[in-house]
Amino acid sequence: MFDLNWIYLIVGGLLEPLWIISLEKSKGFKRIGWGIAAAVLIVASPYFLSLAMKEIPMGTAYSIWTGLGAVFTLIAGRMVYGERIKAARMLFVAMIVSGVVGLELLGVY
Repeated sequence: MFDLNWIYLIVGGLLEPLWIISLEKSKGFKRIGWGIAAAVLIVASPYFLSLAMKEIPMGTAYSIWTGLGAVFTLIAGRMVYGERIKAARMLFVAMIVSGVVGLELLGVY
């Protein structure tokens, strides 16, 4: 079902919330370890996107990458910081997910 390009894309999308969490934990890059982690992840996430774009069209790859980043950042905010997730936020995240699934199911890439 998934070829290596899709794995690259998923990995890149999953790295998005990790760099956001690392960036926050760096406290403005005052905590050097977290700052280094954020910098590495900030480079790694689009790197994996670029690998995926060798075979997946740019518009599709970018849409899925940002969608995954948004969904998993929302989940990470809830899990790591206990942020509340309101129904409206969940509705719009579900719309992102349905768009990504639709692209894959219809073979629009």
